[in-house]
Amino acid sequence: MAAHIQERIKRLIIDQRLPSGAPLPTETELMELLGVSRNSVREALKALQAMGIVEIRHGFGTYVGPMSMAPMIEGLIFRTVAGHYRGEDSLLELLELREAVETGLIARLAGRIPEADLAELEAVVRRMEAEAAEGSVRAETDRAFHAALYGSLDNSLLSEVLEAFWDAFHRVRTDLVDVPTDPRVTCKQHREILESVRSGDALRAEEAIRDHFGNIRIRLRSAHRD
Repeated sequence: MAAHIQERIKRLIIDQRLPSGAPLPTETELMELLGVSRNSVREALKALQAMGIVEIRHGFGTYVGPMSMAPMIEGLIFRTVAGHYRGEDSLLELLELREAVETGLIARLAGRIPEADLAELEAVVRRMEAEAAEGSVRAETDRAFHAALYGSLDNSLLSEVLEAFWDAFHRVRTDLVDVPTDPRVTCKQHREILESVRSGDALRAEEAIRDHFGNIRIRLRSAHRD
């Protein structure tokens, strides 16, 4: 019954083409519309809020939610942490998922990134180089590079999924594994990725992204053995 009510509320959002932030009918209106009790409506709305589909603002009402990747990120994090404590290579599996997606996309970018996006990537790499000179590259700078790199594909869903993978991987890695990094290597690899896509050489770009993830994999395995 609860799942059925959730589906009907989702169908209402779809049928009425409601965007994120749009108000939903009140609890009383939903009760009448769906022919169910107040408790049933509340349980369904709470479940939908956990999925990011609706947002309950106490004292104001219920609205269409942001429909973000946050629930997926939390699910990935929990699955990876649980697997790690069971002795599984769950963090490596998450890395391989990122690698598979990014490697499959990088060839499409070679020679096709607009000049404005190349300039943004150049600025991020130079920021990396400045941070490396001071001893470390900030995680947010790495994130900015990957977001800018794939942002030129002009696919918002793809960008959200890639950022979700990045968030999950880095949050889990920070909590579970102490992975030493050489900021000079980090800069060199990101510089190579940028130059390869700038040159239009798809094979070079694929090799650059594989080298980048290969380096992370080696360091993760080394840290796991320790």
